[in-house]
This record gives sequence, structure tokens and C-alpha cells, in this order.
Amino acid sequence: MNGGEAIVEGLALANVTHVFGLLGSTTLELYDALYEHQSINYVGVRDERAGTHMADAMGRISGQPGIVLAGQAGPGSANMVTGLAQAMLAYSPVVAITGLAATNHLGRDTFQEINQQALFSPITKRTMSVPSAERIPEFLKEAFRIAMAGRKGPVVIQIPRDLFASEITGEIKNPVDCPIESLGTASSEGIASVCSLIRKAKAPVIIAGGGVKHGKSSEILGQLAKRLVIPVTASAGHADVLPTDHPMFFGQVGPRGNDVASKLTRDADLIIALGTRLGFNTTFYTYNDISPNAKIVQVDISEEAVGRYFPISIGVVGDVGLVIKAIDQGLKNFNEVPVLWKEKIGSACNQRELLWKTRELKGVSESLPLSPERVFKEIRDVLPRNSIVTLDAGTLCLQATDQLKYFQTPALLTPLDFGLVGFSFAAGLGAKAAAPERPVITLMGDGGFAMTMAEITTSVRHGLNTVSIVLDNGCWGAEKAYQRDYYNGRFIGCDITNPPFDKVAELCGAAGYAVSEAGQLSDALSLALSTDKTSIIHVKVDPNSMVSFRRDSFQHRVSQTL
Repeated sequence: MNGGEAIVEGLALANVTHVFGLLGSTTLELYDALYEHQSINYVGVRDERAGTHMADAMGRISGQPGIVLAGQAGPGSANMVTGLAQAMLAYSPVVAITGLAATNHLGRDTFQEINQQALFSPITKRTMSVPSAERIPEFLKEAFRIAMAGRKGPVVIQIPRDLFASEITGEIKNPVDCPIESLGTASSEGIASVCSLIRKAKAPVIIAGGGVKHGKSSEILGQLAKRLVIPVTASAGHADVLPTDHPMFFGQVGPRGNDVASKLTRDADLIIALGTRLGFNTTFYTYNDISPNAKIVQVDISEEAVGRYFPISIGVVGDVGLVIKAIDQGLKNFNEVPVLWKEKIGSACNQRELLWKTRELKGVSESLPLSPERVFKEIRDVLPRNSIVTLDAGTLCLQATDQLKYFQTPALLTPLDFGLVGFSFAAGLGAKAAAPERPVITLMGDGGFAMTMAEITTSVRHGLNTVSIVLDNGCWGAEKAYQRDYYNGRFIGCDITNPPFDKVAELCGAAGYAVSEAGQLSDALSLALSTDKTSIIHVKVDPNSMVSFRRDSFQHRVSQTL
């Protein structure tokens, strides 16, 4: 077989169900091989960036590498950069396959030749250039291994165009025939030390992050927290780490979260950080929302994450799920929860109930244009329990993260630390490919949706039927909020003009809904969820409901705006 056929055979052996890509002449031998494989669904996208977001979401939901093809070397490859950077900072397993100039043209500044190695290396776990056709299967296997080993992430395989057509011999082996089931747990002495700290703690709190989701450890975490009466909070972007209605779950900590969760971590004497770096979006690298006097136990699969931002009492490098099980076993006979802490947790439960009641009351406002609180309530009223929600960055979506409810982990995909606008719609299509039986609702602002709305045609053509809610406030809301709050309302570049996205959807073969009145969104969302069709809901939202999230970055402007 030739090099292109070898790649497709390897993907089939790895049980890859979907490949996202954009056709290009550099990789036509690979595409021709895909034509023969009915077990692999090829999803042709309109932009390589969007295809990479789809592969990113596929990887996060399925737990296996999402596959994206940049069919053309040079411009096609370069278009993946934003998507790969996003996947890198989300620790999402992606394998990207792209071409290079032919081997006899490399280094001659030939047509569409750029230094792709230098381009991709800073934003991937590994970028590899295949030197000969015979080694294509070896490099494919290595890409799968690296993408999944330890802290997951994207890998790029670059192949000179002539190698796709070169004949190779030998048996093609499954690139995942040596899967990494786990990376172990701490020593028995280390687990004993962690258990000792928990026994002595009078106010223990868990902060759970993406590592819990990656390790499929939500269920065991929920059992442990309930048995030991330890409240669980979530790091930013992981409000689905436990079901919203779990009795010991209080939502996200920090500026993207809520005051009930943050008060628990501010009052803690022991913080057990599971699968979280305690990074910027959760802590701003400050003690604003975590107790400076608390002892910290940090568990992460990445050695470089443990103790990086805050001094810790015990650091554990290993599989979060195995560590949770070991702690559970080490504390199997422990039930001495301090009375005062039980009372404090009881108070926190009451505050949590009040928080949701307050959100519901704010959500009944019939002011126009619609307030974000009204939008979030109408979504909550209709959202199925098995939904997957994808969010963009931006002021409205950041407000939504802790305001929606999630019940079946994983249920929430966000741009996380890359803060990317334009992620949500494409990611929703990848999530739908990974979990076709689950409803997928994507939420984004008008600016972000316009970046990737060409993928409506991708959704329709390939039957990736998601429901997209576009929150139209007519501006780049986060930046306009900063200009309002810190630059004396000197607005420039922040206002945008939009077409009726519902009509654009209909022109592309999707269903379109326009929402401008209270009650219309819940009706439209219910109808869209009941139909097996790509749906776009265009919602007019109050342009004044903007929040300055990054207040830390504009302290130098405070005195100038007083």
C-alpha cells in the first residue's frame, strides 16, 4: 500500500469513527484511501481552524484523540494554528495530519513552503516530520501515544507530499495497541499522609478540575465527598465535574464562579486540589478566593503542575482517579466530621439554595432587550439532563458558565485558558460527532458566531445537528465593558453589525429562530430540540449587560477614570 493508505488503515484499526478536514492537493492519496473506508466518517469543514476545534471537542468527549486533516501544506496547515493552541491549553488529545512540500523541494522556498516545524512546536506536545514512507505507521502510533500520555494534548504529523504516494511494505499495526491505562498513584506513605491531613482537618474543601473529567473519576469523587461530608468546588470551566444537584457540589470557585463556592475555599483549613493547576482563571494567582492559611494537597498527572503557583503541604503526581480510590480506601472507617464544619456545610447548602432561587427571581424579568439572567433561566428550564453545552469566551458566555446546570459528565466544553472567541459552534459539531445520542447546545456571542458560521453548512451536510443560541448584543462585549469602566466610555472598534442569523441558517438549510421577547427562547429551544435538524436561535440581548471580568488588568486605569 502507499503512505496515504497506511494512515487510513491505521486510523481504522484504532477505531477512529470521524475525521475532520479540508481537502487539499498535498494529501490526495490519503483522501483517496478514505473513500474506501466506510467505517470512518469524513467531515469536510470550511476552515481548518474550525476542523481543529471539532477534533478538540471530539477528543474531550470521547477520551480518545480527535483527528484533523489539513489537506494542503502551507496555508492549510497554518490555518490550524488557533485550533491547536486552543487544544494545547485545554489539554485536549488531538492528532493533526498535514502535508509538507515534496522531499526534493524541501528547503528551497518552494510553492506554499513555510517552516511548519517552527510554527507548530510551541503550541503542541510534539510536532513530527516523517522522513520516509516506511516510517509513517511508526509516526502515527507515536502521535497517538504522545497525545494520550500523561497530560493530554495535540500532536502534529507532517508528511512530505510525495511520501503519501510512496509504496510501503509490512503489516500495519493498531496505533493504540499499547494503551496507557493509568500512570499509577502515590506511594502508600504518601496516601497515608494525605489521609492524616484529612482526619485532622476541621474545614476541608475539594477543588476539582479537568483532570477529574479526563480520568473519568467524577463518580468516585462524588461518592467520596458524600461519605466524608467534604464540599466539592470546581475550577474555572469545569462546572460539570459533578452533577449540579449533587449534595456536596457547590459550583465554580473564583471570578468565573459564585460566592458560595468561593466562601467555602476562603474558609478552608485544608484544600484538596484534584486534577487542577489552581491556575489563573480559578485563582488569579492570588489568595482572593482561597484561604492563605489552608494546607494544600495537590494531585495532578503532570509533575510540573504540582506546587507551581501555591506552596503545598503534599504533592502527588499520578492518576487522579487512582489517588481518589486510594484515599477512599485509606479513610474507609473514618466518619468523624467536625460538628462545626457540618453546621457550616449546612449553612452553605442553604446559601446554595438561596443562590439558585435568586437566579430564578432575576430570570423572570421581562425587560427588553432580554437580560442575560432571563436568557439563562429560559435555557435552564428546557435543557435536557443529558445535554452537552459548549461555550465561547466573552462577557455573556463567561456569565453563563456557572449559571447553567450540568448532570452527565462531561457536559461542558469551554475555551478554558486560551480564552478563545469563535470556539463554541465548531466545538459543538465535534461533540455531536462524539456523542450523537446526546443533545448538544452551543452558546456564543454574535461576534464569535460570525467567525465560524460558515460551518452551518458543515453541520447540515453531515447531519451534526446541534442547537446554537447566538446572544446578540451588537458588540465585542468584554472589550466594550473595559472601555466603559476604565476608559471613560471612549468606545472604538467595539460595536458590530449583524445579519439576521436565523435567516442565514435557513439559507444554509438549517432551522432558524428569532427571539426578542420574554418566553420566546424557551419555546424556540424546546422546538429545536424536538426536531432532528441543525438549529440557530438568534437572541437579542441587552447591550448594557456587560461585565468587566479582568479587573485585575486595569488597576492602572482606576485613578484615571475617577
